[in-house]
Amino acid sequence: MRVCGEAAGVDEALALVDTTAPELVIVDLALKDGHGLNLIKKVIQRSPTTKVLVVSAYDDALFAERALRAGALGYINKQEAQNNVIEALRTVLRGGCYLSAEMTRRLVKHTAGRRTELRGIEGLSDRELEVFEQIGRGKSTRSIAQHLHLSIHTIESYRENIRDKLALRDGAELVQQAVQWVLEMRGTRS
Repeated sequence: MRVCGEAAGVDEALALVDTTAPELVIVDLALKDGHGLNLIKKVIQRSPTTKVLVVSAYDDALFAERALRAGALGYINKQEAQNNVIEALRTVLRGGCYLSAEMTRRLVKHTAGRRTELRGIEGLSDRELEVFEQIGRGKSTRSIAQHLHLSIHTIESYRENIRDKLALRDGAELVQQAVQWVLEMRGTRS
C-alpha cells in the first residue's frame, strides 16, 4: 500500500481523486469545509471504482449506516482503528464490507425488520443531521445556508422538520438539544 495524497477538505480531496485515481480513499466525517458523507457521494460519482473506508471519531451507531448508504464499504471508529485499521483496509480493498461486530449486529437486526421505526436523532435524514450539527455548533440559519449552499428558507424547513422529528417545542429547545448533542459527540471523540 502506498499513500498518494492527503487532504483536509472536500475540494482538495476531490482534486486528489481526479489526479491520482486511488484504489481506496480513507474519509473522516469531520472536514474543514464540509461533511464526509457528501465527500463519499462525490468520490463515488467521480470514480465509481474507488473504494471508500470511513475512519472517524463520530459514533458508528449513528453514522456507519449513513456512510454505507453514501457508498463507503467500511466504517471504523478512530478508537478501534489502532487495532483494526489494516484489517479494515484489506477487507475494503478486496471489495468486502468492514464494520465493527456491534455495528454488524445492529445492521442485521435492522435489515431483518425487527426495528420498525427510527426514533430521535437516528430518524433524521443526512442533511437534517448536518443542519442539526451546525445548529449545535452555534451557527445561524444564514451561516448554515451559506455553508451548505442552500437558501435560508430551505434551512428553516430543515429546522422545522428536525423539531417535528425530535418532538421539540420551539427553536430554543432545538438549539439546546443540538448544543447538548454536539458536546456529547465531542466527549465521545476524546
